[in-house]
Amino acid sequence: MFSIIQKSAEKIPLTLKAVCTILVHVCASKIGVGEATLTCSGCNNQFVVPAIRNAYRCYKCHCVSNSNGSFKLNNANSYTNTTLSPFASSSLSLSTPGNKRAVICGVSYGKRKFKLEGTVNDVVNMKSLLLDKFKFPTHCIRVLTEDEKDPSLIPTKRNILESLNWLVRDCESEDSLVFYFSGHGLQQPEDCKGDEIDGLDETICPVDFMREGMITDNEINSIIVKPLKKGVTLHAIVDACHSGTSLDLSYLCKKEKGSWVWKENRPPHTKEPMTQQTRGGLAICFSACEDCQMAADTAAFEGNKFNGIMTYLFSKIIKDIPEITYASLIEKIHEEIGKVHQSKFYNSILKRIFHRKIDQDPLLSSSEKFDIATRIFKL
Repeated sequence: MFSIIQKSAEKIPLTLKAVCTILVHVCASKIGVGEATLTCSGCNNQFVVPAIRNAYRCYKCHCVSNSNGSFKLNNANSYTNTTLSPFASSSLSLSTPGNKRAVICGVSYGKRKFKLEGTVNDVVNMKSLLLDKFKFPTHCIRVLTEDEKDPSLIPTKRNILESLNWLVRDCESEDSLVFYFSGHGLQQPEDCKGDEIDGLDETICPVDFMREGMITDNEINSIIVKPLKKGVTLHAIVDACHSGTSLDLSYLCKKEKGSWVWKENRPPHTKEPMTQQTRGGLAICFSACEDCQMAADTAAFEGNKFNGIMTYLFSKIIKDIPEITYASLIEKIHEEIGKVHQSKFYNSILKRIFHRKIDQDPLLSSSEKFDIATRIFKL
């Protein structure tokens, strides 16, 4: 959602959220062992690197190769013409079960009027959560922000879509995948599928969405939900306006008479039976708000430092409460958001603009039902 109060962002602590680089040697253990010429198939450039049998990564296209046995011997001191295939063995995630991989995306939208203040802080919080709490290897986390020096990591539509494909590529049983997005979210009239209850597709907005267009829930579902194999678990956390069904998952977790229950996410007139959304894997999404709602940034938590309300509370609660269940997590987030909106940081200017409090009810959705009261949250 575009921020219609962005011009006053510094005064209002609650705002609406609506290259070829060098080939890096990852683990050299020797020196003076000759040279190897590597050709990266992602960017088609050649690089001279130490001829050591280890892993190499190209940071333009994130190709990774284990050079064990892959160099061709030219003479006693050199090797030549080894090609790195795109995303090959990326993050060492193609060889052993139970690997972790994450795409973390925060979009600030430069100097535009609808610029967001807290998305980079959101990325820092989420990356810290993955590293410290869930022990994701650093090289298994791809971060996209406008602060990145590598052009392939700027959160353009093309780069986000490529990163989503990378996230699920060659996933295997027991793998844990995470997609995080902090930025603007919008809605648009749905396509001819007729699968939306409100007739609108939910979208996320890349930094270049005004030129290249938005990324729809249908696209996200096709790229990172449908390919999930049996035993693979994907968690998505989407901190954006209108993000409730950003992944178009089959079931929504709603509270009725004090209890959380699963509801089918499809138009009431649809009579066809629910179909399997994945190839046997499980997709779970935490959204900042329901489809008809707006999400917010706030400086209520850390002085004048802006954070997405959903992201900050999500990461803090998980860090503070070990072995928390999905039910307790979503319940606690709802409680804490209620406190924020009732605090002094809920500004009178916002009341005059919206004539009511900003509704923001985080939503849990899933590709299949599970017992949220007993299942422990883990990534």
